[in-house]
Amino acid sequence: MAMNRQTFIRAGMSCAAGSLAFPGLWNSLLEGAENRSLAGVVRTVTGDIAPGGMGIALPHEHVMCDFIGADKVTSERYDPDEVVRVMLPLLKELRKTGVRTFIDCTPAFIGRDPEILFRLSKASGLYILTNTGLYKEPFLPRYAWAVSDRELADMWTREITEGIGETGIRAGFIKIAVNPGPLVPIQTKIVAAACLTHKLTGAVICSHTASGAAALEQLGILDREKVDPSAFIFAHAGNEKDQTLIIKAAKRGAWIEYDTISGATLEKNLELVRSLLDKGYENNLLLSQDSGWYNVGEPGGGQINGYTCLVREFLPKLEQAGASKELISKLTVENPARAFTLRA
Repeated sequence: MAMNRQTFIRAGMSCAAGSLAFPGLWNSLLEGAENRSLAGVVRTVTGDIAPGGMGIALPHEHVMCDFIGADKVTSERYDPDEVVRVMLPLLKELRKTGVRTFIDCTPAFIGRDPEILFRLSKASGLYILTNTGLYKEPFLPRYAWAVSDRELADMWTREITEGIGETGIRAGFIKIAVNPGPLVPIQTKIVAAACLTHKLTGAVICSHTASGAAALEQLGILDREKVDPSAFIFAHAGNEKDQTLIIKAAKRGAWIEYDTISGATLEKNLELVRSLLDKGYENNLLLSQDSGWYNVGEPGGGQINGYTCLVREFLPKLEQAGASKELISKLTVENPARAFTLRA
């Protein structure tokens, strides 16, 4: 794949930057970034920080997941000490690369455990965010059908403003999920509840979507609820084959998240990024890996992938293709800060 020089000139960036020499590349990427102020805060599991303090962030990762189903999931299915022991070395290795913030997208009823995340944050030196919200079937609790969108929003708002359960650990964003579309009624209600929660808290809505048609349908609900599209993250956008639908979502102001970056998908994701940048949407782009995770129910957590591919492999390739340090900083530092800032 070739990225032409004009791509990045059009983005207002110089392509003459020198090579990104890992791991020292981050000093230049971060220079001045922490001094750029945004109104609001970023809510981590250990407390609020200024948006400029997020540094390099991974906006879509997982520490632990349990796919047994909402009616069977329980904290008794895993040993928290073992989860911390297994996952901590991977997070420490990530911190050594210069990444400062890790956004955990595991929702309730699929293994979200804020206390484990708190322990890992303290031990690794990473800021970690957790979420509120609900996923999709078969990972929905029975009460999801019985209560209204406003009642769901009340529950989720409390998790952002007061804390999750009795932990006192507060969520920093909203995580939901939908089918490829058209949306079924329970998902329409969940999207509406996410909109109400956003209006009460300022929290961004990260939606496991993958389908362009479903993303546009959700943006229609945001319009109806008078929520700005910049409050919506189209997660797993790289799975959509029709690029015109991705561009439509970006044009409306949504975040486009290419979050399946791995050693096997480097070229595919470079092409996806190039396509979006060519059309001038560098301000809408988020990059992550959807990596991990400790899989509850499997011995030792099963096969677990690390979190360093984006930094060690993808970003150097992006620069070799013509991206300047300024552009890479925008994608990895500035954009996540704007997306995850809680605004009144």
